[in-house]
Amino acid sequence: MFDLLMSADMMLEDPDGMAELLNQKLGIHKHENWRQAFDNHPYIAHFLRVHKSLAVSPTRIEPQWHLDAPNPGDPMFHDFLESLKDYQGRHRPMVTHAVVITLPNEKFSAFIDKLMRRKLPFRMAQRTPEMPFDRLWLGTSPENPTYSPEVDGGLCIEVMGTEPLQMPAEVFAETAMQPRNAQPADMVRVSARGFLVRDLDDVLLRLSSNLDWEPDTVEQLNKEGYRRARMPFRAPASASLDLLQPSRWDGDAGLYLNNWGPGLYYIRVSVNNLQAKAEDLRARNVAFTWIEESEAVGGKSLIRVDPSELRGQLFEFEEA
Repeated sequence: MFDLLMSADMMLEDPDGMAELLNQKLGIHKHENWRQAFDNHPYIAHFLRVHKSLAVSPTRIEPQWHLDAPNPGDPMFHDFLESLKDYQGRHRPMVTHAVVITLPNEKFSAFIDKLMRRKLPFRMAQRTPEMPFDRLWLGTSPENPTYSPEVDGGLCIEVMGTEPLQMPAEVFAETAMQPRNAQPADMVRVSARGFLVRDLDDVLLRLSSNLDWEPDTVEQLNKEGYRRARMPFRAPASASLDLLQPSRWDGDAGLYLNNWGPGLYYIRVSVNNLQAKAEDLRARNVAFTWIEESEAVGGKSLIRVDPSELRGQLFEFEEA
């Protein structure tokens, strides 16, 4: 099993402005030290937190964008990224640069060995002074830096070691760490990242046969209009990766799939008091829908923020 989902990312222009927007509209925490930008790796990324403690919420929110500039740290990444945009659709409101998942170093090495034995395409970035650790992308190779879904079923997965993230040991405790002195409307953690797929069985088969990654649950949610597989991680506080195949065209998920195609969907965040979070959003003049009973969260209430508030990104809040 993989350790954690590193981030719920969004690839869009002006990530600095998006970080500010998420802070103002949703109260997501930002800090100048959480902004990453390197001369030899021309991109800007913000690793925002819904809770300031990584022990409580290790999965972060990542608005990011790659600049049109020479990339001596990874000269092939530009071509790969352009192929990702083509694959997902250049007009799609929510586009990923990678679904980044992590493994501890000893398992990471064995994972690469397994990819080689199975003759599966992947590409590794060179180690640089800014990033002196290994990262790899599935479904591509150095000689052909174009993304193909044959390995991961279209999830655009990047794999890296867990150690460079310098996570607190509590992240891997037996039970998820709870926040101290939580106040009403406080966010707790990123609980789930949704990803729309056309053929869930095909995706699950590829994840199983190629990566030995099995879902925690697979269930039909008729009221939501989709079938959902939850991909687990070793860290109990990590967000799950929810793979969703719409079962009807006129549900929210079905309409989105048929408007924009497969790919990123919701970022779901748990909060200390959902009603208090609704009041907080009203005070920020943020438009949202209150769903009284949502099958997606076990029949409890759910807040869905209007994507027009957040440059097309879909955020949801559930009771912790």
